[in-house]
Amino acid sequence: MVLSVTGLREQRLIERCLLRDRRAQKELFEVYAPKMLALCIRYMKDRDEAEDVLQDGFITLFNQLEHFEGRGSFEGWARRIFVTTALMHLRKKDPLKMSDDITEMNFAGGQDYSQIAAMSHKELMKLVTGLPDGFRIVFNMYVIEGYSHKEIADMLGISENTSRSQLSRARLWLQQKIKECGK
Repeated sequence: MVLSVTGLREQRLIERCLLRDRRAQKELFEVYAPKMLALCIRYMKDRDEAEDVLQDGFITLFNQLEHFEGRGSFEGWARRIFVTTALMHLRKKDPLKMSDDITEMNFAGGQDYSQIAAMSHKELMKLVTGLPDGFRIVFNMYVIEGYSHKEIADMLGISENTSRSQLSRARLWLQQKIKECGK
């Protein structure tokens, strides 16, 4: 197997981290913290809470680093740790029971995609982070992280139908909010 220069650097950095080299740990943190913080913010509504999850995620990452086998990307392996850490944090609140009841929302009419096209990435992400907790978690896991409904169900301890329902409701909620932004 041929590793790129970046891959070799990453491999050496991981090896140094396994030896509990504090400089290497700091370097790994500095490389991955911005990406993982963005992930944590998508799951947590509050930035302070997201930063707590980030710290807990890195503690877990460093404690579990010996289990990284080098198959697949390190970033992908790390992302899974941070998603799991965020979910464990959210599970304490049981967010799937805190989802807003959307039955009163009016979803008549088709979606005007020109409204979405006119929105910035920042505006769209603000809407996503504004989703009720249960909707946001499943939306992030399915749409952004790429987990299947079966994987989501297993990770959250819910049924696949609940995962599908939460995703459907998240999409409806987002459509309604996008429609409101266009008024």
